[in-house]
Amino acid sequence: MRGDELLTIPEVMARLKIGRSTVYDLIRTRRLASVTIGRARRVPAHALVDYIHAHLEEAV
Repeated sequence: MRGDELLTIPEVMARLKIGRSTVYDLIRTRRLASVTIGRARRVPAHALVDYIHAHLEEAV
């Protein structure tokens, strides 16, 4: 996964193994950064990595 890659919502769902509404909830609550391009929502790959690292730190 390249750091400058933009992921679709289904790609984020697959990588985190969570549902669509959960992904949108993470975006809505600003726990997962995203960008809007036209009508499309994309998640920068580095934002997903940052979210995973932050979530792991909370677990410790």
